[in-house]
Amino acid sequence: MSRVITISREFGSGGREIGYRLAEKLGIPFYDKEIISLAAEDSNIAEDVFHAHEEMIDYKRKADDHNYVSVNPFSSLYEIPVSDQLFMIQSQIIRRLGQEGPCVIIGRCSDIIVEGGFHVFICASLKKRVERMQGLNPEESAKRMETRIRGIDRKRRDYYQYYSGNEWGNPKNYHLCLNSGKLGVERCVEIIAACL
Repeated sequence: MSRVITISREFGSGGREIGYRLAEKLGIPFYDKEIISLAAEDSNIAEDVFHAHEEMIDYKRKADDHNYVSVNPFSSLYEIPVSDQLFMIQSQIIRRLGQEGPCVIIGRCSDIIVEGGFHVFICASLKKRVERMQGLNPEESAKRMETRIRGIDRKRRDYYQYYSGNEWGNPKNYHLCLNSGKLGVERCVEIIAACL
């Protein structure tokens, strides 16, 4: 298998776990947060900066805005918002990983960055995602978890749309869309592997 598999996912749908298990099953590398470490290492920008701006966009475009300060400008003529710089740096890492061979990459608009990859979207009902996340964080109330899920999904949708111009979760943008709430994590892994 020579294809890169990218997995976009709704928060709490188990997309990260599906990607990890798929990579394990196929014997190929898995990249999620590791991309941040690689990007920080390549750019000499602290990992904390990447984490602070993860899947975020800078809506304010004023020179006095702290999000507009150049960390490592690509041009001496223009200041580029931090979120845009970080997106470009991560994109370079994702492209490089895609060229190095088969792997599984989670999120970060990897489906639009990696050409020729196999692109998957994982979703689940809000109820199933709340149940799943409460299983991992039993001290958090269902209402609070639902609010958190909606907020993270909104951030991911806005980030994806801003950098890709595409609609996040639209089946036309992916080779395969799976509902992990109905199928379960292991069945999703089996289906993706079978499609490959």
